Amino acid sequence: MFSIIIALVLFRILQPQEDPYYNQRLQMVQHQIENRGIKDSSTLKAMRNVKRHLFVPKGSIKYAYDDRPLPIGYGQTISQPYCVAYMTEILKPGTDHKVLEIGTGSGYQAAVLAEIVDSMFTIEIIEELGKSAKKRLKNLEYNNVQVKIEDGYYGWEAHAPFDAIVVTAASEYIPPTLIKQLKDGGRMVIPIGSPFMVQTLMLVEKKGDKITTTSLIPVRFVSFTRSK
Repeated sequence: MFSIIIALVLFRILQPQEDPYYNQRLQMVQHQIENRGIKDSSTLKAMRNVKRHLFVPKGSIKYAYDDRPLPIGYGQTISQPYCVAYMTEILKPGTDHKVLEIGTGSGYQAAVLAEIVDSMFTIEIIEELGKSAKKRLKNLEYNNVQVKIEDGYYGWEAHAPFDAIVVTAASEYIPPTLIKQLKDGGRMVIPIGSPFMVQTLMLVEKKGDKITTTSLIPVRFVSFTRSK
């Protein structure tokens, strides 16, 4: 019993030393996410677990836990932490779910969802970002994530249907291929609107042949990149 207590004390002492951003991450979740209304326990736990500083360029590490998006190269960004948490909660991810993401970027949103769901599939059209995200996720042992470099407009038919789909780039309309690949009862979140302007984050729900859309919050995302 005494040895167990010692081990727990040592864990608490060593944890911040092993992860110098541990406290920053806890503060990020409390102040930027919980205090703004995110309540889902699995989402909050995932946001505490995923080390955002490992998903940003080295020159931006000191800003990793700030309340803002950050550039990751090739005209793309890693989303604001609150936005990642909000979109995750809206999807209502379950432990047995299969989820598709369009727009891998650095892999941060995929990692957050991978902390919760059974299997995660993510597509990135920019080859350099896709390759680096795949390597990063593998090194961090997110073994339930598969990355594909391709035009996300077409989804991932081989693994459809999906319990949930998250699109992390602004589209002027909802791609019908993604609706088709959404499971009956599934949910999709996608920013809709013109690039370089304020867009609307939309919730898409599929129930049989009925598709319903709900406007959520104003957002700013980079544009949905298509193959030429």
